[in-house]
Amino acid sequence: MNGSITAICLSSAKGTVKTPVAAAELQVGFGIVGDAHAGDWHRQVSVLAGESIDRLRAKLPSLADGAFAENIVVRGLDLRTAAIGDRLHLGRDVLLEVTQIGKECHHGCAIREQTGDCVMPREGLFCRVLAGGNLAPGDGARFEPAPAGLR
Repeated sequence: MNGSITAICLSSAKGTVKTPVAAAELQVGFGIVGDAHAGDWHRQVSVLAGESIDRLRAKLPSLADGAFAENIVVRGLDLRTAAIGDRLHLGRDVLLEVTQIGKECHHGCAIREQTGDCVMPREGLFCRVLAGGNLAPGDGARFEPAPAGLR
């Protein structure tokens, strides 16, 4: 299944909305250079499908990329079927491995309060970086399920 990156978003502090950037560097075992959530842990990079964001944009048209604290927005991939161990190939070089699916909304989630829903607890993917490189919106994205027996 092939898709593309439509946004890359960063924040300098945890607990804040991320803002779109023109390009980013991902480092193995760390995450996105300059992002507050990067580090030596299992949630180095967060990924969300643009189609998931669209469902809530129908209720809240001003919803911007990065509002869910997602790092990478992709389109054309059905991430709702993702499982731990699945991989995402991004751009020419970057390889991510899914380590967690979803997370609880923080207290007072503005999106949930305004729309009655938030997709991050169900559809947000958290990944670690297996192969680094540079990414920009428009780069390709490909989803690869984990080999049988590992899902």
